[in-house]
Amino acid sequence: MKSQFTRREALQTLAGGLALAALPGVSSGQTPQASMPTLSSSGFRHSVCKWCYKDIPLADLADVAKDIGLSSIELLNPDEWAVVQARGLTCAIANGTTTIVKGMNRLEHHDAYVESMIARINQCADASIPAVILFSGNRDGMSDEQGLENCAIGLKRIVGHAEKRGVNVIMELLNSKVNHKDYMCDRTPWGVELVKRVGSERFKLLYDIYHMQIMEGDVIRTIQESHAYIGHYHTGGNPGRAEIDETQELYYPAIMRAIKATGYTGFVGQEFVPKKKPALDSLRAAVKLCSV
Repeated sequence: MKSQFTRREALQTLAGGLALAALPGVSSGQTPQASMPTLSSSGFRHSVCKWCYKDIPLADLADVAKDIGLSSIELLNPDEWAVVQARGLTCAIANGTTTIVKGMNRLEHHDAYVESMIARINQCADASIPAVILFSGNRDGMSDEQGLENCAIGLKRIVGHAEKRGVNVIMELLNSKVNHKDYMCDRTPWGVELVKRVGSERFKLLYDIYHMQIMEGDVIRTIQESHAYIGHYHTGGNPGRAEIDETQELYYPAIMRAIKATGYTGFVGQEFVPKKKPALDSLRAAVKLCSV
């Protein structure tokens, strides 16, 4: 996989580091600005994915996130949770133990993943982390129907424990056209069918707006029709997963209003890779744009 916009690679334009001193009016002691979102004003809560800001220390990112008005920094490992929690934030969705390429669609992976995911669910529950991510894995010649069957078998071994511990297990929808070639959970109908087969309120989808715009478009209608099966959202500009501004084809205020109208009260995670500097100014602008 050679895409320049993945969680395993950070955009080279961020190299060299970004100093907090470059951000006007930001300090760890400030309170969130009145114009920034809260649960009561936006319905949902705001989050950001750490991997998009790999050159910024987590503690510094958490200070700015708190100032902006975010509630979470997500896709963190267990040893990072305390850093954000010490600043009054949470990790909306933790890293799980599956990988994008090697996931739940192979029976031979199940024993190892069931054990490791149950252990991660326990860690999340003990630390009051609400959700953990996992992936379907690549097709590698497997039919979609067989993938559904295999994923459901494996997930049913996990969700009972997730129900007992009160942790959501979330499978992400990713595009297989540009970024994650051959990934199986690459369309909303496939994901919705899997949620139905698993049959647990603790298993839902991560609807990544960037990825699904590439694969199927019709974002607002999909959200309206499938919101009951969605437990988390990610943003991102298309094309290029850059800022969610006027440079790209998605109009996020309308999308956020559609999410709000469903009654969703979970998290929306900003997952674009900033091309502009200072990068955290782009995050500030995105959160304001999505505050509907």
